[in-house]
Amino acid sequence: MIRLRDITLPFDHKEEALASSILECLGIPEHQLINFTIIRKSIDARHKNHIVAVYTIDAALKNETELLSSFSQDIRISAGPCMNYQMPTVGNIHSHNPVVVGSGPCGLFVALILAQLGFKPVLIERGKKVSSRVKDVQNFWHKGRLDPESNVQFGEGGAGTFSDGKLTTQIKDEYNRSRKVFEEFVRAGAPEEILYQAKPHIGTDNLVKIVKNLRNTIISSGGQVRFETKLTGIKIKDDKVAGAIVNNSETIETNTIVLALGHSARDTFEMMAQLNIPIEAKPFSIGVRIEHPQSMINKTQYGKFASHRLLDPAEYKLVHHCENGRSAYTFCMCPGGEVIASSSEAGGVVTNGMSRYSRNHFNANSALLVGVTPHDFGSTNPLAGIEFQRKWEQKAFETGGSNYFAPAQLVGDFLAGQPSNSLGEVCPSYIPGIKLCDLSECLPEFVIETLRLAIPQMDKKLKGFARNDAVMTAVESRSSSPIRIVRDETFQSPAIKGLYPAGEGAGYAGGIISTAVDGIKIAEAISSKTLKLA
Repeated sequence: MIRLRDITLPFDHKEEALASSILECLGIPEHQLINFTIIRKSIDARHKNHIVAVYTIDAALKNETELLSSFSQDIRISAGPCMNYQMPTVGNIHSHNPVVVGSGPCGLFVALILAQLGFKPVLIERGKKVSSRVKDVQNFWHKGRLDPESNVQFGEGGAGTFSDGKLTTQIKDEYNRSRKVFEEFVRAGAPEEILYQAKPHIGTDNLVKIVKNLRNTIISSGGQVRFETKLTGIKIKDDKVAGAIVNNSETIETNTIVLALGHSARDTFEMMAQLNIPIEAKPFSIGVRIEHPQSMINKTQYGKFASHRLLDPAEYKLVHHCENGRSAYTFCMCPGGEVIASSSEAGGVVTNGMSRYSRNHFNANSALLVGVTPHDFGSTNPLAGIEFQRKWEQKAFETGGSNYFAPAQLVGDFLAGQPSNSLGEVCPSYIPGIKLCDLSECLPEFVIETLRLAIPQMDKKLKGFARNDAVMTAVESRSSSPIRIVRDETFQSPAIKGLYPAGEGAGYAGGIISTAVDGIKIAEAISSKTLKLA
């Protein structure tokens, strides 16, 4: 197999043009090309009048070794590397069944890998299975009925189930763990194109099906999955895990607990602190969701090709380092998506973004955030970040008025320092609804200052970003976990052996892929432990 990089064609090229380009690049006749596989495809729209598709290809050829030796070093052709994930070696599995807490991407992949290795993991989830969870979320959005245990944050699939389903990551992955995640997603029903797209996404509508299928794979491989089963304590003996206490009434005997918690498991974080499990406050971000017409974003990014059917809805990623020493940036951009109500506690408003696979809604939205550090929390308590989040979520609830309406302001009014009284052309997508106001009532002063400095500068990079009628909806406060549960080089808590903090909620990942990969690392660490004990 030979890998060819940077094969460039017009984005609207005909299907046969790719094979022709491979032959031309290699200088070989058609009969010498056995087959080829697309490893990566990206769209380069930096030059709006000349948008191109850029490919990395693995090609199977006759006489490959001879052909490789004929090329000089400056031609970007190389032997295709192995892309397969190698399952770890396992010793004698003589321990109690591992308990995995949380069914987000991290917990799902801890349980999946352990089950595939021959363990009998017990995956527990405080929320409901995804079909019931969807109904509870719809009840909240349309009727204002919040279930604290079944919502956008809690339930099968974790917070990522109600998102754009982005599968991009910047983690280094020499062991092909990411590839394992992608392949399992495809087996669970994701489109095969995610295996090679530069910016793959699944969409909420597909994620609902995929997490259900992953659950069924865990069960068919020997694991258990239990819903409405909340970790309420840990049985400890001689500084080691001896059991998982669930629903305040039952103990699951085990010597291994994986804390694959979401970033909103505040009561569980508090329980950990009471057990003197080492926890540190960590930085995160706070801000708003900003909405523009998707057609405007397409025009800005694609120029004359803005309406072309072969181009996906355009995206953007912006950052500005301000003179006040802080930075603002966009995060989790959702093309053709919606701003959604994401509260998990009564009396607090939380916003997030979501797209379906088609990304065909009228607006584009993105988090527009400012970083906060433990110095901003006003306390040295490791859980102070939670109280910081809660404070501004409650202020947003009060400003919104009632029934989880979210406070919102037009960009033009925000920059002018005046409250908004009426909407322009941009219709906000947030359900249950918005209340126009002055966002300085529900965001820290330094966040307001930083966003006012950053938005005009971002407009220079993305024309129209600062348009007067773009809508800012508050408050986006759950960008990442406010704490880190300390773990050592064996991935265990240094205070309690057999306790494995993992994933986004524990402070070690962010996003679907990096969180799932961290779950695979935890499963490997558990299997390594059994090998040493064998």
